[in-house]
Amino acid sequence: MLKRCAWVENQPEIYIRYHDEEWGVACHDDKKLFELLILEMFQTGLSWLTILKKRENFRQAFDGFLVEKVAAYKEDDINRLLNNAGIIRNRGKIEAAVNNAKIFIKIREEFGTFDKYLWHFTAGKTIKGDGKTFPARTPLSDKISKDLKKLGMKYTGSVVIYSYLQAAGIVDDHQENCFKY
Repeated sequence: MLKRCAWVENQPEIYIRYHDEEWGVACHDDKKLFELLILEMFQTGLSWLTILKKRENFRQAFDGFLVEKVAAYKEDDINRLLNNAGIIRNRGKIEAAVNNAKIFIKIREEFGTFDKYLWHFTAGKTIKGDGKTFPARTPLSDKISKDLKKLGMKYTGSVVIYSYLQAAGIVDDHQENCFKY
């Protein structure tokens, strides 16, 4: 049996697949980076397992996470999402998703891709954790969070951004006894 990070022990298969196939794996696809950003925002105050279980519902509700479509959402779209029992129905988070889609596009226009913007903070390198300590935030997440907020993004505090960096593989925090370490 494979050894995994302790947080995956005794978890449902969906969580194990996420750990094995996505978490800590470098992502350079803007569509996926947008999806992960939105999901991390919605996770604020909730468990990641809750978000993973609703991920397909989020994909459908948010037009496959096509950033241009989400950025164009109007009040009717927000109301449609507020009535969708398959997702987290929080007006502030839904409005932040629309707002952040607009900022995501602006960043992409300035840098060519959101990927280039995000990875420039680490000169394109994955930050490998020591496998022993697992912070909730770091100076890197503080810096990126501050920059995103300055640009107008919401629900992008340092703790959310640190989780995002882990999800996008910019930070690889697998524990030292994990087969992914």
